[in-house]
Amino acid sequence: MNLSSLPGIADRQAGPKQGLVIQIASSLTIMGAVMIAPMLPKLAAEFAPSSPRAAELVPLVATGPALAIALFAPAAGFLADRLGRKTMLIVGSLLYAFFGFLPAMLDDLGSLLAARLAFGCAEAIIMTSCTTLIADYWTGEDRSRYVNRQVVTIGIVGSIFFVLGGAAGETNWRYPFYLYLLPLLLLPFIVRTLWEPARRAEQDVREYTFSRTSILGAVTASYLLVFIGMVASFIVPVMAPGLLVALGTTSSSLIGLCTGLGLLATLAGSLAWPAARRRLGTPGVNVLLLSLLALGLWLLTSAGSYAAVMLAVAVHGFGAGFLVPNAMLPLLQTLSARYRARGVGGFTSALYLGQFASPLIILAFAQGFGGTPEGIPAAINLWAGVVLAAALVWAGVWLLRREKGRRALRS
Repeated sequence: MNLSSLPGIADRQAGPKQGLVIQIASSLTIMGAVMIAPMLPKLAAEFAPSSPRAAELVPLVATGPALAIALFAPAAGFLADRLGRKTMLIVGSLLYAFFGFLPAMLDDLGSLLAARLAFGCAEAIIMTSCTTLIADYWTGEDRSRYVNRQVVTIGIVGSIFFVLGGAAGETNWRYPFYLYLLPLLLLPFIVRTLWEPARRAEQDVREYTFSRTSILGAVTASYLLVFIGMVASFIVPVMAPGLLVALGTTSSSLIGLCTGLGLLATLAGSLAWPAARRRLGTPGVNVLLLSLLALGLWLLTSAGSYAAVMLAVAVHGFGAGFLVPNAMLPLLQTLSARYRARGVGGFTSALYLGQFASPLIILAFAQGFGGTPEGIPAAINLWAGVVLAAALVWAGVWLLRREKGRRALRS
């Protein structure tokens, strides 16, 4: 059913222009971390003389926004439902530019960290608003297509700005923060191209389509899947460089090549997701992606050479590429327009909470295996077991659905 044809839904039909603007706006969130990560050593050198805790606090410049997104995304969803998605996207873009650029003007590490946390709140607004607009503007396979394009665009832009951030900060750590002013160029297109969706008619239809139990089940499954998957997804990029050094690979170029392979593999997984979903269905893809994540973790802990680490990164990254679109789409298909942004806000929170908690969980598990660094491989293997257990649960769901489908065909 095309909900845009129902009474009360705006006559305007979203197309490639709206999709492109939303995709580019969504990609602002990946810029938040990738541009700053190469600058952390220079930030540490800058603030170490004046701040005795610089070694502990500087990493929060990169990871702090993820925690702020996790904490603020539900509130961002509530505001987007109440005040409008386009309105909040404009507000979020302005705050993003201001707080993103602000650290370039600051000389105090505490103030810089506060600006980065506020920046994370702006990212939460942007991500929640963009994802909700995709569900507002499109239905059915069009919605699936634009969800995937959003994920692919984020991956491509992240790869580009990882390089740009490193180049911009080659001479001064402040210069990458100037790049956060770029969203100001996007604002006129947001204002002119996007519109506030009409939601009442779609809300009425969807509230009679799904029971509260099915909605709660879809929300819980999406949140758990993305949290478990994101914890697993961030283990490899965090742990692989240290493992390579332990194996004798100290070349920054070779370590960077490993990181680049992980990004490419994740992008390849995102590109392969539509075909996999048509072939296996959503539960089947969940089984596949969780199995690949678990396998990648086990390959990483058993790797004894550079080539073996690269294989682990490739397998793991390919599975990670399926994660976000396959966890998000069932949520968008189930939620009514009235609560959609709040549901997306919760999803965004679970996603970034998994990202932030990933190293903390592994370090906590490692304490039961002799501490760090000795217990890290066993801790990673333990989480791989958690991921595999989740894969088995979804395998059961997948088989049940296939059996129900066969029975329906026979009857």
